[in-house]
Amino acid sequence: MILRILSASLLIALLVTTSTGCESIRSNSANTGMRVTGKVGQILVVCEAGIWNNEDVKHYLDTNLTQWIMPYLPDVATFELIHKTPEHFTQGVKRYRNTLFINIDPNYKGEHGSIVRKDDVWARTQLVVEVTAKDFNQLLETCKEGLDEVHDEFDDMSWRRIMMNFDENKNSIARKQVRENFGIDIVLPHGAAAVTRRTNFYRVEFEPASRPIEFVGTGTQDVGSILSGIMIYQYDFKDSVQFDLKQLLMARDTMLKYNVPHEVEGMYMGTQYNQFVYPEGNWTSSADGAIKGFDMRGMFVFTGLPKHGTGGAFWAFHFINPKTNKLMCLSGYVDAPPTTSWTHPLREVQAVLRSVKIVE
Repeated sequence: MILRILSASLLIALLVTTSTGCESIRSNSANTGMRVTGKVGQILVVCEAGIWNNEDVKHYLDTNLTQWIMPYLPDVATFELIHKTPEHFTQGVKRYRNTLFINIDPNYKGEHGSIVRKDDVWARTQLVVEVTAKDFNQLLETCKEGLDEVHDEFDDMSWRRIMMNFDENKNSIARKQVRENFGIDIVLPHGAAAVTRRTNFYRVEFEPASRPIEFVGTGTQDVGSILSGIMIYQYDFKDSVQFDLKQLLMARDTMLKYNVPHEVEGMYMGTQYNQFVYPEGNWTSSADGAIKGFDMRGMFVFTGLPKHGTGGAFWAFHFINPKTNKLMCLSGYVDAPPTTSWTHPLREVQAVLRSVKIVE
């Protein structure tokens, strides 16, 4: 079934999930309850070694599938690619969360290459994408024109998968507290706890996670703590000018100054305005499409004294609560050593932001 034309020259059959209102291919294996394997932020590419090692194919794979979540420093990649040959894949575990098959089939009769999405093939919430072409030239055309949208499918599924996992924790105390105080519902990871509770400001901490820090050249490792969580604040909505990026940043800095102090007296959480990490924003929607809001991503730093303290990344979602006429902000934060990957904790924050619903 052809559902989408990606360009005038390339016709691609892309079957997408029911969450976007289109048909998907699902396997009965999803009913087994088997969970996906592999790291968050990885795409397993299954293809012959000759395809994987070709410089032109690698160029399109790297350019279209390994994009950046901006504007963070160090850089945060959406995905890293790992490779298996078809023989290696069939002999091992098949439950990788993100799997991309690239295949040249001389018997394929299509005028243009095809890209087909399949859900829950060997495990629940697994996403499999199959790229098929009749020859190498057609494969290059398909990769050039279609892999960017393939990235978006994997990207979307990455936070939805985490959101579904967090949603199993329906009865957490913190989730109930947020619902009762702000009139919104969000998913939260197991162990999340509200450590600051005020009428217009909550801070919910996630359980600290540990990732190995590798010391280059020494061959040794240490454990680095990743601290993350979500801040929820609200203030009166007056007009749409408040959604201007500078206005949102001013409101953010004011809220943080009075509600997120550092352990050193006189310091508090602020925003980094360095040109290399200046906050960026765009309009987007919640997972169910019911809430339209403004996404904002950037870096935070503890400030307030002549010296600056530690900092990290933030990802915020702003929207209007129609029942209270409040401008609300969900602002996730990640404080992690630069030697560890920030992709997973930022995906967790993204999942929480996208999950928001207005309580009926």
